[in-house]
Amino acid sequence: MAHLNLGVFISGRGTNLQSIIDACEAGKIDASVAVVISDQAEAYGLERARKHNISPIHVPVGKNNTPKYDEADRRQLEILREYQVDLVCLAGYMRRVGRAVLEGYAEAILNIHPALLPSFPGTHGQGDAADYGVKVSGCTVHLAWPKFDTGPIIIQAAVPVLEDDDGDSLADRILRQEHKIYPQAIQWFAEGRLQIEGRCVTVKDARPPTIAEAIISPGLEI
Repeated sequence: MAHLNLGVFISGRGTNLQSIIDACEAGKIDASVAVVISDQAEAYGLERARKHNISPIHVPVGKNNTPKYDEADRRQLEILREYQVDLVCLAGYMRRVGRAVLEGYAEAILNIHPALLPSFPGTHGQGDAADYGVKVSGCTVHLAWPKFDTGPIIIQAAVPVLEDDDGDSLADRILRQEHKIYPQAIQWFAEGRLQIEGRCVTVKDARPPTIAEAIISPGLEI
């Protein structure tokens, strides 16, 4: 089992970053956050990093496929190498990861998405699910591939969508599950238990699912 140096990419509040830091400090995962990188200078997640004596670095990113975007991509890879990062964790990072980082950390970049992929990819998964009228939604941890939100799925958590849910209320319920499954995926990676074949991921010696049968929403009455 390896102790991982994590590089976490954020764009905003950093609540998933905080859940990862807390899990590291509690000894629940064999990892520590070495550096936090944000495309937004005012992202609160950078302040979270400072509070835990983790290096907070702002790397401004231009539009995709522009010289500034490519420069930021190379700079991100330099930072990850400088901090000897073993695993990259995208935690509310609202930009596409560039080719240099994707190639430099092939099969070592995780992402958390607030929907049950492959349904509702993109930046508004919770609102899209609520607007569509699905009865069950959730979150997904997956390996990052060049095409957004398409990488092999490691773990998912499902939650019911309530009748009065909107994107915000559903997002709050999903977020609580994100904070559980992301540290778990990181620990499986640290333990070398993720077996990847094509787009399928098997967790070696995984426990049975928490829900024995199914989530049914709305509930049965017969």
